[in-house]
Amino acid sequence: MPHTAPVVAPETAERVHSACAHAESAMLALPGLDPVPTSVHLLRQCGDTVLAVPSSSVAALLVGGCGTTGSPAVLELTDHAPLPLREPVRSLVWLRGWVHAVPGNTQRALASAVAEDHPHPALLDIGYTSTLLRLVVDSAVVADTSGADSVSREQLRQAQPDPFCAMEGAWLQHLHADHADVIDRLARHLPAHLRRGALIHPLAIDRYGVTLRVEAVEADHDIRVPFATPAHDVESLSRAVQTLAGNPFEQGINRI
Repeated sequence: MPHTAPVVAPETAERVHSACAHAESAMLALPGLDPVPTSVHLLRQCGDTVLAVPSSSVAALLVGGCGTTGSPAVLELTDHAPLPLREPVRSLVWLRGWVHAVPGNTQRALASAVAEDHPHPALLDIGYTSTLLRLVVDSAVVADTSGADSVSREQLRQAQPDPFCAMEGAWLQHLHADHADVIDRLARHLPAHLRRGALIHPLAIDRYGVTLRVEAVEADHDIRVPFATPAHDVESLSRAVQTLAGNPFEQGINRI
């Protein structure tokens, strides 16, 4: 029976979904126009992205005049670490496709639907100072310190964010603020030459492992430390982190 290598990291489509869920800032670029910031952006399971731009922006006016054809566009999203790092950007995502106007009589209904998954205060501005657009995504690219990878629309439709995505920021902040000892234990998995004279921070955590940011004098390095098996709930995630850290605690992840 052939040996199957263990999965040590999320697939690209899952990484795109997680990065988009984490991203607090995004810019919409249309041909010939300066990029416009979005106040809301939600990559949905159907493979499109709902976003909000200022109603007075040239982008909103241009897309509104394109009729059913829409306009080619790229949405760039930036995923920042929830910690005060020297270089806060964890990854960049580019969603490429065609952006369409949302009819005025359905704006509020779509805003309400978006709020169910993405309750954002800027949704209250829809129909007043902001307008919703819909980007039908053809492909996506995610880039971080390990390189860049692309996925198709169909791959995005079959993927979801990491199951611990919504809780990740609070866990990382807790580790950073209160558990330097756990971070030190996790850092023992790094090559010795990277640990010397470097600051080490928890950069990311997902069901497959922990990523550490090594701030060395000459450069930053992001190193992934995989779990032995993927975590499927908070309890198994806590055990996986404890195992990596050689930690004898029996408390949940919110306590370590």
